Amino acid sequence: MMPGRPLPENPLGLSWHDSAWIPMLNPSNIMDYFSERSNPFFDRTCNNELVKMQRLSPEQLNSMIGLEYILLHVQEPILYVIRKQHRHSPTQVTPLADYYIIAGIVYQAPDLMSVINSRLMSTIHHLQSAFEEASSYSRYHPSKGYSWDLKERKAPERTTKKETQKEEPSSLFQRQRVDMLLGELTRKFPVPVPQQKPPPEEIKMEPREIKVEKPDTPRSMKPPPEKKPRIN
Repeated sequence: MMPGRPLPENPLGLSWHDSAWIPMLNPSNIMDYFSERSNPFFDRTCNNELVKMQRLSPEQLNSMIGLEYILLHVQEPILYVIRKQHRHSPTQVTPLADYYIIAGIVYQAPDLMSVINSRLMSTIHHLQSAFEEASSYSRYHPSKGYSWDLKERKAPERTTKKETQKEEPSSLFQRQRVDMLLGELTRKFPVPVPQQKPPPEEIKMEPREIKVEKPDTPRSMKPPPEKKPRIN
């Protein structure tokens, strides 16, 4: 979104980021990143801009009255929360909006009314869909009256057009963070170096003599003597 253009009616659907800043974001420069001129969430009439132009200390904001931005919460290296508030005195402020920065992308946090409204609309939508489906099973007959036809019916196929979206490659911020995490894990849990096992000893096989037994020679077989009949 170009600077100077007014915010839409619902800024909850808006996001902003600057790719040149993302790899080097930290708690010391996150407010400078948020105060970029191209950021539609930053109001140029705030006290932060006045302190920046006059090169005053950021501590001077506590003694000023009016609109200001403060760094509310930090969860390095990926999450920062910035609050927009109106200061009435050094001890009294009124919160106006919260903005969270995840991986360098700025979003506006929804207020309580928007959250409740979204949940109510979702509940009403599901209830209406349930009543419409229930009424589709009702039947009426002049002699029987109303009845329910709860037989299984094939739901009509809905033709949905899926838009082909190209997957964006990983950003420089993501690659640097992944390399850092992998480096820390490698230092904590070094990969064990496999030890070389000694080669197995060769087993010498002694030649064995194979004895071949010769079959026995067949013996001469004589027929039994014939029996002569006795003469009385």
